[in-house]
Amino acid sequence: MMDKAAVREILDKVRAEGREALTAPEGKLVCDAYGIPTPREGLATTADEAAALAEEIGGPVACKIVSPEILHKTEAGGVVVGVQGAQAVREAFGKIVENAKAYHGSPTITGVQVQEMLGGGQEVIVGATTDPTFGKVVAFGLGGVLVEVLKDVTFRLAPVDAAEARSMLDGIEAAEVLHGVRGGPGVDLDALAAVLQKVSTLVTDFPEIREFDLNPVFATADGASAADVRILVETEEVTEPVRPSREEILRVMDRLMNPRSVAVIGASDTEGKIGNSVMKNLINGGYAGAIHPINPKAREILGRTAYPSIGEVPGPVDVAVFAVPAKFVPAALVECGEKGVPAAVLIPSGFAETGNQELQDEIVEIGHRYGIRMLGPNIYGYYYTPKNLCATFCTPYDVRGGVALTSQSGGIGMAILGFSRTTKMGVSAIVGLGNKSDVDEDDLLTFFEQDDNTECVAMHLEDLKDGRAFVTAARRITKKKPVVVLKAGRTAMGARAAGSHTGALAGNDKVYDDILRQSGVVRAPGLNEMLEYARSLPLMPTPQGENVVIITGAGGSGVLLSDACVDNGLSLMDIPPDLDEAFRRFIPPFGAAGNPIDITGGEPPSTYEATIRLGLEDPRISALVLGYWHTIVTPPMVFAELTVRVVEEFRAKGIDKPVVASLAGDTEVEKASEYLFDHRVIAYPYTTERPVAVLGAKYQWARAAGLL
Repeated sequence: MMDKAAVREILDKVRAEGREALTAPEGKLVCDAYGIPTPREGLATTADEAAALAEEIGGPVACKIVSPEILHKTEAGGVVVGVQGAQAVREAFGKIVENAKAYHGSPTITGVQVQEMLGGGQEVIVGATTDPTFGKVVAFGLGGVLVEVLKDVTFRLAPVDAAEARSMLDGIEAAEVLHGVRGGPGVDLDALAAVLQKVSTLVTDFPEIREFDLNPVFATADGASAADVRILVETEEVTEPVRPSREEILRVMDRLMNPRSVAVIGASDTEGKIGNSVMKNLINGGYAGAIHPINPKAREILGRTAYPSIGEVPGPVDVAVFAVPAKFVPAALVECGEKGVPAAVLIPSGFAETGNQELQDEIVEIGHRYGIRMLGPNIYGYYYTPKNLCATFCTPYDVRGGVALTSQSGGIGMAILGFSRTTKMGVSAIVGLGNKSDVDEDDLLTFFEQDDNTECVAMHLEDLKDGRAFVTAARRITKKKPVVVLKAGRTAMGARAAGSHTGALAGNDKVYDDILRQSGVVRAPGLNEMLEYARSLPLMPTPQGENVVIITGAGGSGVLLSDACVDNGLSLMDIPPDLDEAFRRFIPPFGAAGNPIDITGGEPPSTYEATIRLGLEDPRISALVLGYWHTIVTPPMVFAELTVRVVEEFRAKGIDKPVVASLAGDTEVEKASEYLFDHRVIAYPYTTERPVAVLGAKYQWARAAGLL
């Protein structure tokens, strides 16, 4: 049972005294209240008391200074370990007090903590910190000095359940150490996972705990116990962000994406102006709803009646697109509020991105006051193809499909547009987010989750305004649809100095990486990968198992494809004898069965066809990776056409496995790859890495969605 009242009493006392840190004895009491194992110990105020405590504990002890002014006890010379015998304990007491006074001058010395010495097993760190993006996160890694050197730490959003806690133990690079190496015993993984759970529950129950460290924790075959406890608290009031409900989000997002009427504030007849481009895109794009230009100096714009203000538009307006300079936005936004407009699309720049935070704060306040949800500012607008809605000043795009793409950057938005056009990728939406003064990724995920027109979402983001809200939305949608994220700023680390404390170890990207994975999204390493994943994942069937088989016409490609499979977390099937024999019937004696299956480069189309057919018909094989080598015997388009014919034959029988292909050869392989792609076989020329990475992304999503 957890004694919340005991913890509340301790924390209230510490905060009332204006302290940011608990003393070691207070930390011990907090751990006891939540069943977090710590060694036997006591607080001595005199050398004789220390000696008596040591005798009661028995065996060697550790002596540590207890002072609210001294957080880094070792640095102050306030720790002596392995002390045994009454006289040695008395001497250690005197030395510690003397060192503390020399370190600080006149510290408040509560006493000396006399603690049972722990040893043996494996030293690990268990901790929690308050991340500015995600809130409370729990951390696990190798402890002691190793954590400072190796930074082998993994993070999860708190609280964690038993399964997530166990996944953390397997989530560090050195996880094998915990299972026992070189004949040594492994640690009690259940006991260690229980400590993680308890810490995560504690910091969730008490948001004022800013940082919590158990370092080291000695994990043995018989359990786990924390040798040192460090707890920091917030001295100011702790508040949670206000989050609208899913229903509230959907109510406005539906009007944003499916508007019955759109007003363009700053509409213009003048070529080259943003207000002119937005009007043209709305009209020429085929949007069927009402379009209302707003301009006090015009009566008509592009054949539509113009109004001096949005308040004079007859009937309701669902979306107001702003195409006026930043300084005019607040007044026009107030008019939208008085009109009852639910959604505003703020194209203008000149807000927080240029240092004008005050102006951005002003429009946020107006939006909150009137209940207007705002997209932007500093964006290119947005596209929603099911409604022929092109509310942007950029080039139009009307190829409908199932991919929704978002970006914080206008430049990245245009790269998305160009890629979509070049690859003929059908999209449901392209949305600019810019400064994210209001609407952000979790709002869009909430909409796309229930949008029948969207099958896959890809997002470029530089930060998350509310990481916890994002995770909540992502966990829901990724059970149904893949979400690909390109997180910019991958190499930017937290500003805090590196060290052995959880907060310092929580470099921004490591926290993002672990928690994005925890939320079920697929993280893309770069822009091109994000776009290729978005293009490919909806085309590829969900795998039904982990067994991947490589069939290749070139041994060199087979080696590279194998490496790529390992790099992307794919499991190469261990071919059973009967299947090995079946493949050998189709390949020459100088070929190689096993996995990869090397049919060699001089084989005719029939060999490719027979081996692909066998790979599709055997139920033990889950996915195929094809490595094609350009020869005159089997030209590229012959390979492409036979592959499509066989794959489609099996699809007609209800057997639809992921098939990806790497084509090596002269320029003819480009057309062959395009043909394969057009028939839902993911294929790339001149690369072994790309098709396998796409397959790996599909597998990563399927595992996270619980489909494997």
